[in-house]
Amino acid sequence: MRTRHPRIDTRPPDHAVFDARPEAAADARDLAHAFMNSLDPPMDSLATSSVALVVSELVTNAVRHAYGATCSLRLTARAGTITIAVTDPDPRPPRERTPDLTGGTGGFGWPMVQNLADSVTVSTGPGGKTVRAELPR
Repeated sequence: MRTRHPRIDTRPPDHAVFDARPEAAADARDLAHAFMNSLDPPMDSLATSSVALVVSELVTNAVRHAYGATCSLRLTARAGTITIAVTDPDPRPPRERTPDLTGGTGGFGWPMVQNLADSVTVSTGPGGKTVRAELPR
C-alpha cells in the first residue's frame, strides 16, 4: 500500500486579513508583490507596479475611511486579468473628494484606482462593502 503524503503548498497566499493600522497598506503591498511574482507567465513590471499601487490605495482607504478594526484583501489571477478585492465593515461606498494639494487629507487615491483599473465595482451590504478592481495582466 502506498502512503499518500499531503501536498505542501509553497505558493504565497492570495488573501489576508489586516488590522486597520497604517502599516496594513505596506503589508498588503508585500503580499501582492509575492503573489504576482509567483504567477506563470510572469507579469511585466508596469502591470506589477499598477496592481501593487491599487492594492495599497484600496487598503489605505479601508484603514483611513471605513473605521473598522480590520479589512481583508483577496487577489485572483486569470488569463487576462488580476482582480483585487478589498472588504471592510463600512457599508458606505467610496466617494470622490477634491484632492488636497497641501497634503493634508489626500483625495488622489480613488481617482487613481479608477484610472488604473479596467473596471471597479463596489458591493455593499449590512456587513460592509467590497471594492473590486480588475486590472489587465
